[in-house]
Amino acid sequence: MKKWECTVCGYIHIGDEPPEKCPQCGADRSKFIEVSVEEPAQTKPEERPPTEKAGTSSPQSIFDRIAGLMVKHHAHPVSVHIPNGVLPVAVIFIFLAAFFHFESLGLAALYNTIFVVLAMPLVLFSGYIDWKKRFGGNLTKLFITKMTCGAVVLLTSLIIVAWRMIDPHIAMGSYAGRGLFLFIHLLMLSAAVIAGYCGGKLVFNAD
Repeated sequence: MKKWECTVCGYIHIGDEPPEKCPQCGADRSKFIEVSVEEPAQTKPEERPPTEKAGTSSPQSIFDRIAGLMVKHHAHPVSVHIPNGVLPVAVIFIFLAAFFHFESLGLAALYNTIFVVLAMPLVLFSGYIDWKKRFGGNLTKLFITKMTCGAVVLLTSLIIVAWRMIDPHIAMGSYAGRGLFLFIHLLMLSAAVIAGYCGGKLVFNAD
Protein backbone atom coordinates (compact mmCIF):
# COMPACT_ATOMS: atom_id res chain seq x y z
CA MET A 1 0.00 0.00 0.00
CA LYS A 2 1.14 3.52 -0.78
CA LYS A 3 0.84 6.58 1.41
CA TRP A 4 -0.42 9.82 -0.11
CA GLU A 5 -0.22 13.20 1.60
CA CYS A 6 -2.49 16.14 0.85
CA THR A 7 -0.23 19.13 0.26
CA VAL A 8 -3.00 21.49 1.35
CA CYS A 9 -3.78 20.20 4.85
CA GLY A 10 -1.42 17.26 5.46
CA TYR A 11 -4.08 14.55 5.47
CA ILE A 12 -2.60 11.06 4.91
CA HIS A 13 -4.39 8.58 2.67
CA ILE A 14 -3.34 4.93 2.43
CA GLY A 15 -4.12 3.15 -0.84
CA ASP A 16 -2.88 2.40 -4.32
CA GLU A 17 -4.24 5.70 -5.63
CA PRO A 18 -4.98 9.06 -3.99
CA PRO A 19 -8.66 9.83 -3.29
CA GLU A 20 -10.68 11.92 -5.74
CA LYS A 21 -11.01 14.60 -3.05
CA CYS A 22 -9.35 15.12 0.30
CA PRO A 23 -11.91 14.13 2.94
CA GLN A 24 -10.45 16.73 5.27
CA CYS A 25 -10.14 19.94 3.25
CA GLY A 26 -11.77 19.11 -0.09
CA ALA A 27 -8.66 19.51 -2.27
CA ASP A 28 -8.72 17.44 -5.47
CA ARG A 29 -6.46 14.43 -6.07
CA SER A 30 -3.88 16.49 -7.95
CA LYS A 31 -2.86 18.00 -4.57
CA PHE A 32 -1.74 14.60 -3.23
CA ILE A 33 1.86 13.39 -3.35
CA GLU A 34 3.42 10.11 -2.32
CA VAL A 35 4.96 10.40 1.12
CA SER A 36 8.08 8.60 -0.09
CA VAL A 37 8.93 11.18 -2.77
CA GLU A 38 12.05 13.23 -2.08
CA GLU A 39 11.59 16.66 -0.69
CA PRO A 40 12.82 19.51 -2.91
CA ALA A 41 16.34 20.58 -2.04
CA GLN A 42 16.43 23.36 0.49
CA THR A 43 18.01 26.62 -0.53
CA LYS A 44 21.45 26.84 0.97
CA PRO A 45 21.92 29.58 3.55
CA GLU A 46 24.61 31.25 1.47
CA GLU A 47 22.38 31.46 -1.57
CA ARG A 48 20.62 34.80 -1.57
CA PRO A 49 18.37 36.42 -4.15
CA PRO A 50 20.35 38.76 -6.41
CA THR A 51 18.53 41.80 -5.03
CA GLU A 52 19.24 40.96 -1.37
CA LYS A 53 22.70 41.69 -0.10
CA ALA A 54 24.20 40.29 3.07
CA GLY A 55 23.46 42.47 6.06
CA THR A 56 20.38 44.12 4.53
CA SER A 57 16.72 43.31 5.01
CA SER A 58 14.03 44.23 2.54
CA PRO A 59 10.47 44.89 3.77
CA GLN A 60 9.44 41.60 2.15
CA SER A 61 12.11 39.63 4.01
CA ILE A 62 11.09 41.22 7.31
CA PHE A 63 7.47 40.32 6.64
CA ASP A 64 8.49 36.75 5.78
CA ARG A 65 10.42 36.45 9.04
CA ILE A 66 7.48 37.71 11.07
CA ALA A 67 5.13 35.39 9.20
CA GLY A 68 7.49 32.47 9.80
CA LEU A 69 7.60 33.20 13.52
CA MET A 70 3.81 33.45 13.66
CA VAL A 71 3.44 30.03 12.04
CA LYS A 72 6.20 28.49 14.16
CA HIS A 73 4.68 29.70 17.42
CA HIS A 74 1.07 28.94 16.39
CA ALA A 75 -0.14 32.53 16.50
CA HIS A 76 -3.47 31.71 14.87
CA PRO A 77 -4.54 28.77 17.07
CA VAL A 78 -3.52 30.79 20.14
CA SER A 79 -5.20 34.06 19.14
CA VAL A 80 -8.43 32.42 17.97
CA HIS A 81 -9.05 31.19 21.52
CA ILE A 82 -9.66 34.81 22.58
CA PRO A 83 -12.92 35.39 20.66
CA ASN A 84 -13.91 31.73 20.97
CA GLY A 85 -13.72 31.99 24.74
CA VAL A 86 -15.12 35.49 25.22
CA LEU A 87 -17.84 35.49 22.57
CA PRO A 88 -20.14 32.80 24.09
CA VAL A 89 -20.00 34.63 27.42
CA ALA A 90 -21.07 37.87 25.73
CA VAL A 91 -24.05 36.10 24.11
CA ILE A 92 -25.15 34.47 27.38
CA PHE A 93 -24.86 37.80 29.22
CA ILE A 94 -26.89 39.71 26.64
CA PHE A 95 -29.72 37.17 26.69
CA LEU A 96 -29.82 37.22 30.49
CA ALA A 97 -29.82 41.01 30.41
CA ALA A 98 -32.61 41.08 27.84
CA PHE A 99 -34.96 38.65 29.57
CA PHE A 100 -34.25 39.53 33.20
CA HIS A 101 -33.44 43.24 32.72
CA PHE A 102 -29.97 43.05 34.24
CA GLU A 103 -28.27 46.27 33.15
CA SER A 104 -24.93 45.17 34.60
CA LEU A 105 -24.90 41.98 32.48
CA GLY A 106 -25.79 43.99 29.39
CA LEU A 107 -22.80 46.24 30.05
CA ALA A 108 -20.57 43.21 30.62
CA ALA A 109 -21.78 41.75 27.31
CA LEU A 110 -20.81 44.99 25.57
CA TYR A 111 -17.30 44.97 27.06
CA ASN A 112 -16.83 41.35 26.04
CA THR A 113 -17.94 42.13 22.49
CA ILE A 114 -15.53 45.09 22.31
CA PHE A 115 -12.78 42.67 23.34
CA VAL A 116 -13.80 40.38 20.46
CA VAL A 117 -13.63 43.32 18.02
CA LEU A 118 -10.13 44.20 19.20
CA ALA A 119 -8.94 40.57 18.92
CA MET A 120 -10.37 39.82 15.47
CA PRO A 121 -7.77 41.71 13.36
CA LEU A 122 -4.98 39.56 14.87
CA VAL A 123 -7.10 36.41 14.45
CA LEU A 124 -7.83 37.13 10.78
CA PHE A 125 -4.27 38.21 9.96
CA SER A 126 -2.68 35.21 11.66
CA GLY A 127 -5.22 32.97 9.93
CA TYR A 128 -4.26 34.44 6.58
CA ILE A 129 -0.56 33.82 7.33
CA ASP A 130 -1.30 30.22 8.31
CA TRP A 131 -3.33 29.71 5.15
CA LYS A 132 -0.55 31.05 2.92
CA LYS A 133 2.43 29.45 4.69
CA ARG A 134 1.07 26.12 5.95
CA PHE A 135 -1.57 25.37 3.36
CA GLY A 136 -0.12 27.00 0.24
CA GLY A 137 -2.97 29.47 -0.20
CA ASN A 138 -5.25 26.78 -1.66
CA LEU A 139 -8.80 28.11 -1.73
CA THR A 140 -10.81 24.97 -0.99
CA LYS A 141 -14.38 24.87 0.35
CA LEU A 142 -13.14 24.38 3.91
CA PHE A 143 -10.97 27.50 3.81
CA ILE A 144 -13.69 29.56 2.10
CA THR A 145 -16.11 28.58 4.86
CA LYS A 146 -13.58 29.41 7.58
CA MET A 147 -12.73 32.81 6.05
CA THR A 148 -16.40 33.69 5.55
CA CYS A 149 -17.21 32.85 9.15
CA GLY A 150 -14.30 34.95 10.39
CA ALA A 151 -15.56 37.92 8.39
CA VAL A 152 -19.09 37.40 9.74
CA VAL A 153 -17.80 37.39 13.34
CA LEU A 154 -15.93 40.65 12.76
CA LEU A 155 -18.85 42.34 10.97
CA THR A 156 -21.53 41.28 13.46
CA SER A 157 -19.41 42.24 16.47
CA LEU A 158 -18.84 45.69 14.96
CA ILE A 159 -22.59 46.07 14.32
CA ILE A 160 -23.38 45.05 17.91
CA VAL A 161 -20.91 47.52 19.43
CA ALA A 162 -22.03 50.38 17.15
CA TRP A 163 -25.71 49.66 17.85
CA ARG A 164 -25.12 49.65 21.61
CA MET A 165 -23.29 52.95 21.36
CA ILE A 166 -26.24 54.48 19.49
CA ASP A 167 -28.94 52.87 21.64
CA PRO A 168 -27.53 51.70 25.02
CA HIS A 169 -30.88 50.19 26.08
CA ILE A 170 -31.63 48.18 22.94
CA ALA A 171 -31.36 44.83 24.74
CA MET A 172 -33.75 45.89 27.49
CA GLY A 173 -36.31 47.49 25.19
CA SER A 174 -39.64 45.94 24.25
CA TYR A 175 -39.69 47.06 20.62
CA ALA A 176 -39.01 44.95 17.50
CA GLY A 177 -35.39 46.04 17.21
CA ARG A 178 -34.47 43.97 20.24
CA GLY A 179 -35.27 40.73 18.41
CA LEU A 180 -32.95 41.66 15.54
CA PHE A 181 -30.27 42.74 17.99
CA LEU A 182 -30.38 39.37 19.76
CA PHE A 183 -30.47 37.52 16.42
CA ILE A 184 -27.22 39.22 15.38
CA HIS A 185 -25.64 37.84 18.56
CA LEU A 186 -26.76 34.33 17.62
CA LEU A 187 -25.42 34.82 14.09
CA MET A 188 -22.05 35.91 15.50
CA LEU A 189 -21.94 32.88 17.80
CA SER A 190 -22.94 30.48 15.01
CA ALA A 191 -20.20 31.81 12.71
CA ALA A 192 -17.62 31.38 15.48
CA VAL A 193 -18.74 27.79 16.12
CA ILE A 194 -18.55 26.87 12.41
CA ALA A 195 -15.12 28.49 12.06
CA GLY A 196 -13.93 26.57 15.11
CA TYR A 197 -15.26 23.32 13.67
CA CYS A 198 -13.39 23.90 10.39
CA GLY A 199 -10.22 24.72 12.30
CA GLY A 200 -10.64 21.53 14.31
CA LYS A 201 -10.83 19.46 11.13
CA LEU A 202 -7.49 20.89 10.02
CA VAL A 203 -5.77 20.46 13.37
CA PHE A 204 -7.09 17.09 14.41
CA ASN A 205 -7.47 15.50 10.95
CA ALA A 206 -11.14 14.81 11.61
CA ASP A 207 -13.24 13.26 8.82
